[in-house]
Amino acid sequence: MLLAAAGATLVALSACSVSDVMSPRPSVDIGVQTAAVPVARLAPAPAAPVPQAATPSVSASTPTPDSTKGLQALVPSNPMMVSYPRFTLPRSESSARVMPPEEVACRRRLKRLGVKYQDLEPINDGGACRIDWPVKVSGLSGNIEMAPAATLNCQMAETFARWTKSELAPAARKRYLTGIGKIRQGSSYSCRRIAGTSVASEHSKGNALDVMSIQLKNGREIDVRKPGFFAFRQRGLLNTVRAEGCDYFTTVLGPGYNYDHRDHFHFDLKGRRNGYRACK
Repeated sequence: MLLAAAGATLVALSACSVSDVMSPRPSVDIGVQTAAVPVARLAPAPAAPVPQAATPSVSASTPTPDSTKGLQALVPSNPMMVSYPRFTLPRSESSARVMPPEEVACRRRLKRLGVKYQDLEPINDGGACRIDWPVKVSGLSGNIEMAPAATLNCQMAETFARWTKSELAPAARKRYLTGIGKIRQGSSYSCRRIAGTSVASEHSKGNALDVMSIQLKNGREIDVRKPGFFAFRQRGLLNTVRAEGCDYFTTVLGPGYNYDHRDHFHFDLKGRRNGYRACK
């Protein structure tokens, strides 16, 4: 009798051994890892099926199929948004949609400006988050790289390209005696609303672009953040960016405006009554 009880005890203990707990495929539900692309749940070991567990909560900023629809409450510019992959396909040559004349004309102007771009399929993430005829801009006149490529509506792409060619590039050459090699952008199209409001951001229409830094052809990086007291050339260039930009865009916001814009310049073509322009 005593031997039988001892044997039963050993069998019970062996049901939860160290090797079971430390197994690379544990029979305990460890949840789903959140990432830019949702990771599939690990399948349970065939020999040890487990009851289905409740779906774990996922951060609202994780682009799952549900969270990519509609506006997200994010700050006016969030550089991390560019790390979220967007699987927007290039526009098919066999597409039955007929491009409006104004969009065709806009693309002709992009080519004359030396813009490298690709037509994309329509974007519609619900509500105000849509671009009917988006373009993906990867380069500007003068062999300037856009990094990463920016998804915009054609009008915004054209305006930014014209401003860069006519104002930004000449200002950089004047002060640094070299051209611009790369513009680092932090956010182009992004489905979100302006922080603290229910108003859709111009980013949600592909009507805005945030510039984080400018890299010259000699390799020098010009950070958009407030320069030091003795950085006269950099301060002069950034002042030109803010002042001259207001002749092209309806909104130019940068460092000194508020905390959210401390590390970038925001440009957009927001339509306002009486032609008001916000340059701060």
